[in-house]
Amino acid sequence: MDLKLLDTLTQTFGPSGYEDAIRDVLLEAVEPHADEVRVDTLGSLIALRKGAGEVPKKVILAAHMDEIGVIATHVEESGFVRFTSLGGVRALSHVGQRVVFHIGSDVCTGVIYLERMDPPKLPGLRNLYVDVGATSRDDCPVHVGDTGVFVGPLAQQGTRLVSKAMDDRVGCYILVEILRRLESSPNDVYFAFTTQEEVGLVGARTSAFRIDPDLAVSIDVTATGDMPKSLPMDVSLGKGPAVKVKDSGMIAHPLVRDGLVAAAEEVGSPYQMEILVGGTTDAAAMQLTRSGVPSGCLSVPCRYVHSTAEMVDAADVEHAVDVLLAFLSKPV
Repeated sequence: MDLKLLDTLTQTFGPSGYEDAIRDVLLEAVEPHADEVRVDTLGSLIALRKGAGEVPKKVILAAHMDEIGVIATHVEESGFVRFTSLGGVRALSHVGQRVVFHIGSDVCTGVIYLERMDPPKLPGLRNLYVDVGATSRDDCPVHVGDTGVFVGPLAQQGTRLVSKAMDDRVGCYILVEILRRLESSPNDVYFAFTTQEEVGLVGARTSAFRIDPDLAVSIDVTATGDMPKSLPMDVSLGKGPAVKVKDSGMIAHPLVRDGLVAAAEEVGSPYQMEILVGGTTDAAAMQLTRSGVPSGCLSVPCRYVHSTAEMVDAADVEHAVDVLLAFLSKPV
């Protein structure tokens, strides 16, 4: 596994709506292996590998390149910064964590902490603030509208990989690896690195409309049920990628669901069947494009989603690449 690439992807700044830096990294990675590359109106990066069939159908693989983050909403007279979320930021997951703001060419690091609450109760984002070391509003380097992302370096423990932004830079990694390894396909394969998934599946919606695919697959992370007292769910780390059946935004089309299962069995990859009760992926937007697109999702099991320490298993990632390569070898 190319840990150097995964490290670069997870650590590059790119909250929803501000994906320029991560798009530049991905462009450099995919351009040598694509027949065509373009950036669409909302900033999604689209790489095309042309099919070998006489009349190739269009398949889109989508992974979102944005990560959750924060945006400053107010700077207090004392210099503390109030903020709201870009994506699904949970207060309890981020108290005591560091956040990095990119302000032009400058970088500013702050600490998220919790104001005193009496009596103690569960906090919301309105109860949190960022301390950037300022003593007043005048010397605070962060201003309203500045965006930040959380700090969480990539670490490896055995086959487990932990980092911020695995959601969904690990999906982007899988797309890059497929593009590198794909020798040929009977289909025109579009690799879509989409923007603003965390705030409403925005980039996938417009990219799929322009491509008008015959079939769509999202590659994203999913929750697991293998932690103490976790929500019951038949997905675990290390037992293979998960073929989505349903989530809170869509029901996977049988053509995609069954095709991914067949591909996994063909290459001898372990796989799991996924039903996610909360959350969805770019597939929910792509299936509603134009008159409808058969859509589904192949998920990477991930513990601690939307935290600074999202955990995946390297074997699940490698198996996901194998499954998708086999899936793409068949005509739609």
